[in-house]
Amino acid sequence: MAHTALLGLVYLSFISIGLPDGMLGVAWPAIRLQMDQPLAAVGAITMTMTACSAASSLMAGAIVQRIGTGAVVAGSCLLTALGLLGFSVAPSFGWLVALAVPLGLGAGAVDASLNHFVSAHYSSRHMNWLHGFWGVGATTGPLVMGMALASAGGWTAGARNIGLMQLALALLLFATVSLWSRETAQAPADADQPGQQAVNPAPPPLALWLAPLCFLFYVSAEMGTGLWAASILVTDRGLVAADASVWVSLYFGAITAGRFAVGLVANRIGNRRLVRMGIAMAMAGALLFALPDIFGQASRPGLVLMGLGCAPIFPSLMHETARRFPPEAVRRLIGRQMTCAYAGSSVVPAAFGLLATWAGLAAVMPVVVALLLVLLLVTAWLDRLT
Repeated sequence: MAHTALLGLVYLSFISIGLPDGMLGVAWPAIRLQMDQPLAAVGAITMTMTACSAASSLMAGAIVQRIGTGAVVAGSCLLTALGLLGFSVAPSFGWLVALAVPLGLGAGAVDASLNHFVSAHYSSRHMNWLHGFWGVGATTGPLVMGMALASAGGWTAGARNIGLMQLALALLLFATVSLWSRETAQAPADADQPGQQAVNPAPPPLALWLAPLCFLFYVSAEMGTGLWAASILVTDRGLVAADASVWVSLYFGAITAGRFAVGLVANRIGNRRLVRMGIAMAMAGALLFALPDIFGQASRPGLVLMGLGCAPIFPSLMHETARRFPPEAVRRLIGRQMTCAYAGSSVVPAAFGLLATWAGLAAVMPVVVALLLVLLLVTAWLDRLT
């Protein structure tokens, strides 16, 4: 019973990671108008959050050894809640950037500690579905923010409501922190055993850099689209903010539903084939969304198609790492991959803001298509090398 209850808490915790991720892109058109900021200013918030997430991820292992996983997860969730509640009362843009610090610290620590905990205590099926529950949060956040934007409360009410949801979860986690220490330290019998997989005993040095680059290109495309889709729909295509938030929620919802579905068939299809199929579908969706002059309103469902394509890429690339490379290289390589993923979630989406300021928002999605094309070429190259 305690095992099942703890698993439920793990899933809830990963929902909390996703809640703020899609929120900012939906709220940004309203925030920048209220605070008189240029399009690219959101980069200051996202880069601050990502730098803090990277730092807390690196420190999470040492902190967990001192105070335990349960306390780290509960404390991280509380930090995120306080950051979001601070957002709702921030008097200026500078405060939003400052409040990105606790948001980033909380997200990074809970992400790293939960991934490690689940890999040690649960099967690979739960690890795959864990990423799906991140999508539940990433889908819910834009919906909550969209409803707030359509009401008198505006974006501040959306940030407050999501902050209160996080605060309730933090209190639950603090109340149940003893459950985490009862779990055994042994991996389950049905967990994957990477050491038994056929691996490349001597990977080419180039492969050790191509694998992290895959994460840079993928996360840049996924998070860049998630951040800027609402602004594109509102500023360039005339939708109201509440309607744009629905499309962003459908994008993250497609990623979520796709990951749950992929978890059922991944073993039969294989990681490499899933990655190729996902990239092809994501490219088709991004191209559809990038061409409103040709497809009109039918371009909007391109976001959903892109989300479905994105679903298997990150989990399959991560899972394949232990199959491509020898065990002694995997730990170092995963560190590189997460570093590139953080760069892809902050630096490149922020650069999209500069691109939009210089060339217009219509230039964003063609660059996303190009990133996915490069990703397809790099993964094919990596597959040949390994």
